[in-house]
Amino acid sequence: MSTPIRKNAPIVLVDDEETVLFSSKIVLKTADVSPVVTMSDGRQLMAFLEENSAAVVVLDLVMPHPSGAELLPKIKERFPEIPVIVMTANQEVTIAVQCMKDGAFDYLVKPAENSRFISCVKRAIEVRSLRREVGTLKHYLLEDSLQHTEAFTAILTNSRKMRAVFQYIEAIAPSSEPVLIIGETGSGKELLAQAIHNVSHRNGPLVALNVAGLDDNMFSDTLFGHRKGAFTGANENREGLIAAAAGGSLFLDEIGDLKESSQVKLLRLLQERKYYPLGADGYMKTDARIICATNRDLKAMMAEKTFRSDLFFRLSSHQVRIPPLRERKEDIPLLTAQFLEEAAKNLKKTPPIPPAELFHLLNTYDFPGNIRELRAITFDAVARHQSGILSLERFRDSVYSNDPEKDSVPPFTQENPFKRLSGKLPTLREAETLLLEEALERSQGNKSVAANLLGVSRQTLNYRLQQLKGRPAPTL
Repeated sequence: MSTPIRKNAPIVLVDDEETVLFSSKIVLKTADVSPVVTMSDGRQLMAFLEENSAAVVVLDLVMPHPSGAELLPKIKERFPEIPVIVMTANQEVTIAVQCMKDGAFDYLVKPAENSRFISCVKRAIEVRSLRREVGTLKHYLLEDSLQHTEAFTAILTNSRKMRAVFQYIEAIAPSSEPVLIIGETGSGKELLAQAIHNVSHRNGPLVALNVAGLDDNMFSDTLFGHRKGAFTGANENREGLIAAAAGGSLFLDEIGDLKESSQVKLLRLLQERKYYPLGADGYMKTDARIICATNRDLKAMMAEKTFRSDLFFRLSSHQVRIPPLRERKEDIPLLTAQFLEEAAKNLKKTPPIPPAELFHLLNTYDFPGNIRELRAITFDAVARHQSGILSLERFRDSVYSNDPEKDSVPPFTQENPFKRLSGKLPTLREAETLLLEEALERSQGNKSVAANLLGVSRQTLNYRLQQLKGRPAPTL
């Protein structure tokens, strides 16, 4: 059994030499690695880990009562999730090999170079964080559970795909690493960013900034702030949004539109957790978690050299893709009902009754504008509504007339599906049968919707279906 990994667990330095403890602690704190706990008596270690856990243990091998060699296997047996770095003056290869066999994460020889020591500790922290997230994700997926359902109440869904997204968000909640949200326009990226912040239970607020259209100077001033006299018109100090997000989360929307010069500054912020307000001589530190979102293909932009690859990989520590509405059509009835109610309340009307054909009709549409488009169509339909059953006219206009993909392709220049057939072509009756069956399948058996898909009246469709009765099924 192992203790849970706690947020802000310390780096524990264990050595019987006080000077080594002091210098090692200073080296880590200078590199912004904290909190650090020092311990000169190895007998205190196991009780401390039982009570507090640890992000990493840096253990001296040669100590009195007990030695590091004795403590190492005990730590790995009782707390296998904690990386242990052995640091000793002994350079014998056999001892180093034995320590690695006993489960040591790494082996450093005193006096270790500061850069080597810092990088080793940071790497151990990252490995532990990754193990924690993988373990947590396995738990959520295997148990199919959500522990913070209240954090997702603003996102209406019955989709299993969205539930998997929520489970992943809960798994990465304790992490301070950046999150990149990828999704089409109107799919709900802002709501998901709020949910990530809510689940993380951070002490500070969620601060949002849409970076599209910001030049480098505006981006720097908005994000980092400035000091009095930094430029003409800077009459007083002003904090940036990164300072306002202290202890919380900073949400940068439309990150794919960020100027290349600004990308460099964001990368430095992510790597060093430091920034310089405009006109400032010294840097400021930040503990805000960075959440970014985009509807653009960042990998394609990297290939075109318009988005930095190092920034992409830094942002992609945790990556969340929101499925578009066409991939979760089971959400259409739930969302439509909500929008009908919202629109009626907004327009001070009685909520209209949707006709039975409405959801069959909407299921035939791909919604290039996603949830935002569905909301707009529904609000417009309610605005036009007078009384009784809600009219399908506004919805039909969108499904059959306003689909940009349909409008952009002239009807007689689309690929002929029969060109893919080899050998004998179907007869006219066989082709008609297949076409009618496909229309009924897409409309889920609703004849009014199927007739609209085929561009005929319902009476004509019924006549054709009557003619098909008794015909053998076509074979191609």
